[in-house]
Amino acid sequence: MNKKFLMKIDISFPPNSNIYKDSGFQGYEPEGTITYQPKKKPKGGELTAGDKTLNSIIYSTRVVVEPVISGIKMCLLVKNVFRNTKEEFNDIVMEIACGLHNFRNKSRSSAKPENLLPIFS
Repeated sequence: MNKKFLMKIDISFPPNSNIYKDSGFQGYEPEGTITYQPKKKPKGGELTAGDKTLNSIIYSTRVVVEPVISGIKMCLLVKNVFRNTKEEFNDIVMEIACGLHNFRNKSRSSAKPENLLPIFS
C-alpha cells in the first residue's frame, strides 16, 4: 500500500487516531487524525532533543509492527505482484496471509517442550 493508493480510497479513522508513518506517506494527512513521521537530520546539523525523543517513540512502535509485516509477506501472493481479475480477491488474499501468519505464531508458542510433555505421558 502506498500514498497514491490511500488517496484514491476513502478510509475513515476514529476521531483523534494516531498514525505513525514513514517518508513514503509524506503528505498523507487524513482528517481528524494525528500523524507522526520521523524527522531527518538536517544536512550538516543535528536533531533537537525533542526530535530525537519523538523519533525513538516512532521507531519503538515500528519495531513491533515491521516483523509482523515481514511475517505476512512470507506468503508470496502478498509480496509479489498479484494479477487477479476480481477486485475483492486482494482482500481475501490479505486475510488468508494474515491468518497464516497468526497460525504460524500460535503454533510456535504452543510447540515449546513444556507444552509437548502431556502428549508423551
